Amino acid sequence: MKWDLPSPFIHERIAVHNEIDGYGHVNNAVYVAWLDDCAWAHSIARGISPELCRSLNRGMAVWRTQINYIGAALEGDQIEVATWPVRNDCRLRIERRFQIRRKSDGETLLRALIHYVCIDLQTGRAKRMPEDFTRYVVPPEVAQAVAAETEPYQPGVEPR
Repeated sequence: MKWDLPSPFIHERIAVHNEIDGYGHVNNAVYVAWLDDCAWAHSIARGISPELCRSLNRGMAVWRTQINYIGAALEGDQIEVATWPVRNDCRLRIERRFQIRRKSDGETLLRALIHYVCIDLQTGRAKRMPEDFTRYVVPPEVAQAVAAETEPYQPGVEPR
């Protein structure tokens, strides 16, 4: 029941009935919403609330998403959604990795890498991030683990 990287920020939830699709498991679009919920919970924990973003007229918008759906969550499953900032250039881009696990058995259900770009909320155009966004710091132990990876990260490949 090991996380892919050290020191995850974990957002817990329970898979509920309205998240279940016609196949009897959590719909893939719900997983994407869970990633977004986790990213916001982490941002708020770092002091970057939606209100702050609006007051600064800046936000982080998804630019590219890589997702590998590995297993299915079922109604009633207790879920752990973890995230790690793995890159912040303190100018325009931030990258986050995610891992979703079922709490009961630790099985990984999803891995993702999301690339964000800072935008002007009024125009939607890329804009240099404000100093407040440096709170998306990459923890040293995460930076070290990422640097030690022998191959470029691919969400669909089991980390070594």
